Amino acid sequence: MTQAQVPLTAQDSLVAIMITVSASDEDMRTAELITIQRVVNHLPVFATFDPDRIPNIAQTVFDLLEEEDGLDALFGLVKDALPEKLYETAYALACDVAAADGTLDESELRLLEEIRYELNINRLHGAAIEQGARARHMTL
Repeated sequence: MTQAQVPLTAQDSLVAIMITVSASDEDMRTAELITIQRVVNHLPVFATFDPDRIPNIAQTVFDLLEEEDGLDALFGLVKDALPEKLYETAYALACDVAAADGTLDESELRLLEEIRYELNINRLHGAAIEQGARARHMTL
């Protein structure tokens, strides 16, 4: 099995979604990486997660994104590993990473739309999640 074919855990899937959002504009900003690290260190869903796995997950994401249908393959791995009850969590984490640097470019917005679609996030729930991310990442 190549690295891209190794099944992900639910926690790996959440990290993969965050890394994918950060990489979507081909510029992984420090604020986004700090957000990912903070999330992994503090949210209960990551209580048993080994943060040393992050570089391997990141490499899997990067390898997949270089393939023609890599994003579809990534979503397949994520949906195989992630319980439906964590789909909104995945979207919330994606929104937090996207909002972390204070800007949302077109590629991030398109990816968030794709995540909403792939994870079947209700339009109203998605809007609420997005508003919460916006509120958490406001500056003076």
